[in-house]
Amino acid sequence: MTEALMLSTTRISTFEGARALTAATGFFFRRDGVLYLVTSRHVLQDAPGAHLPDRIEIVLHVDAQNLTRTVTVGIPLYRLGQAVWRQGADSGGEIDVAVIELEPAAVQGTVLHAFGPEHLQAALDAVPIGTPLLLVGFPLGFYDTLHHLPVARHAIVASAFGVRFQGEGYFLTDARMHRGSSGAPVVTRSASGGSMPWTLLGVHSARLDMAGRDPQEDDVLGLNSAWYADILMTLTAGAGAR
Repeated sequence: MTEALMLSTTRISTFEGARALTAATGFFFRRDGVLYLVTSRHVLQDAPGAHLPDRIEIVLHVDAQNLTRTVTVGIPLYRLGQAVWRQGADSGGEIDVAVIELEPAAVQGTVLHAFGPEHLQAALDAVPIGTPLLLVGFPLGFYDTLHHLPVARHAIVASAFGVRFQGEGYFLTDARMHRGSSGAPVVTRSASGGSMPWTLLGVHSARLDMAGRDPQEDDVLGLNSAWYADILMTLTAGAGAR
């Protein structure tokens, strides 16, 4: 049986009608008995990029012993013309994180693990620069297609944790990341033990680069934005609210 972290993450496929658009990453967060799918907001809507899906699909396991057995769950992104996801904003502007409340019937009989409030980092000053991280997801859509499991990339905290980088609600990670990883959980090992011995620090958003970088002379930065995971407490407040 694989470890819980690998079953906390799912591949997201986006669609506009019958047309497949993109692939991304999502993970599960449970609060007050309600299960949520977490991903980057731009996975669900990116108007400047003309990315406007109307539904997504996620893949869930149905047998803890035989991981080749899965089910695909479709989730409409609009109900009566209103978006089903919740997104947030703060003094720095929009936050690139969104959550969708999952219907119990949609996940009944499936095998998954979810982060919860107990996995969030309480003391921000307890995460020093260079802290080892894992980002678990589906880079360029690459994953174990037989067992439908994600892959992990190693990273470190690359900016002062707890400080909003350039006034935005994210910190930096140093990792080799690719498209398809948007929405991946950013975690560090926890000493608390249990079935999910990880602390959820952030939600991976995007790679960062310098506008003036000379592609012939300068390598890419290899830095990424990760939005602080405590936004999930705001986005999941009021279970059952739409």
